[in-house]
Amino acid sequence: MGSSMLQLLILAAVAVFLVMRLLSVLGTREGFEPKTQAKPKRGPEHLTVIDGSDDPDIADFAEADSTTGRALTEMKRVDRSFSVGEFVAGSRQAYEMILMAFEEGDLKLLESLLAPDIYESFSSVIHAREEKGYEVDATFIGVREITLKSARFDADEKEGEITMRFIGELTSVVKDQSGNVVEGSADKIKRQTNVWTFARLMGTDNPNWLLVATDE
Repeated sequence: MGSSMLQLLILAAVAVFLVMRLLSVLGTREGFEPKTQAKPKRGPEHLTVIDGSDDPDIADFAEADSTTGRALTEMKRVDRSFSVGEFVAGSRQAYEMILMAFEEGDLKLLESLLAPDIYESFSSVIHAREEKGYEVDATFIGVREITLKSARFDADEKEGEITMRFIGELTSVVKDQSGNVVEGSADKIKRQTNVWTFARLMGTDNPNWLLVATDE
């Protein structure tokens, strides 16, 4: 056998070995696996709103025939871009942003996230804190629990309201101008429960929800 033929056989054996190794890592298709075909992207106008009892996006958070379930269903009928799951995820982020903006005295951010009356309430506390020369050092630890408590939909105004219950954890320490601790501890994690209601006009170009009510 010529040397060139021997080299070809060696290369072929190496190639087979590499292919077998690759298949062992990635796995092979076994049994019936339907072929996946790329589906054309379709805009919100093509979405079909199904009954709440058949909609897992609602069923994951509320009974379909409950007041909350029916309100969520109506919100989705009016605004086909609305997703309950996406709202809940967004509310978690909003909760952290609002809490930390309040602790840090970020009035500009709070004004963009709160209804006017809620903003006035938050800003009055911040101004009182500043007048005393207090400074806050806070660290957000995380959201331990989050629950969709209730929802309401005003068909005439097309306004949706969703009330969420959060249990958050953070450290917060308030110091005076001399650096003395007035309240809290940088080493002790504080757990707090907040029940917040967010509202939005459904079906409008503005996708932002505002915090319109708070309850401890």
